[in-house]
Amino acid sequence: MPDILIRGLDAQTLKRLKARAKRHGRSLQSEAKLLLEQGTGPTREEIAAMLDRWARRFAGRQFRSSVALIREGRRR
Repeated sequence: MPDILIRGLDAQTLKRLKARAKRHGRSLQSEAKLLLEQGTGPTREEIAAMLDRWARRFAGRQFRSSVALIREGRRR
């Protein structure tokens, strides 16, 4: 697996990252890896595949408008 080196990281940024890792019960490296993975987000192909799965899952189902439910909730 490839490695990455981040040069010139601000001391305060590193301190906050360490604190965040501790709060989440992870190592500094695991926390940084997770943040990088989340920050890059899914590819267009991954999003398209996810939408296709949802479309297949809900195919043929009828959904009623939620407007009536919202109005009813507001009257309470």
